[in-house]
Amino acid sequence: MGNFSVTCEWDDEAGVYYVAESNVPGLSAESETVEGIHAILQDRIPELVRLNMPELMAHEAPSRVPFDLYTRRHQDLMLDCA
Repeated sequence: MGNFSVTCEWDDEAGVYYVAESNVPGLSAESETVEGIHAILQDRIPELVRLNMPELMAHEAPSRVPFDLYTRRHQDLMLDCA
């Protein structure tokens, strides 16, 4: 089984990180903190792999589901030109 990849972006208006891109079928999540979204993904990814990818479960019984978590948050900073 290959690594799964999840990219979370910050939504300024909602005040949360959310799953923007992922190769985990059916994955969606949001949280106010990076730590919070990481905790959610630790539970949700293995569950979704079991439910939505039976072909992986038929060939092997993985005890681990590796994933890479990337976060993006855009912010404008002011320069003091004095």
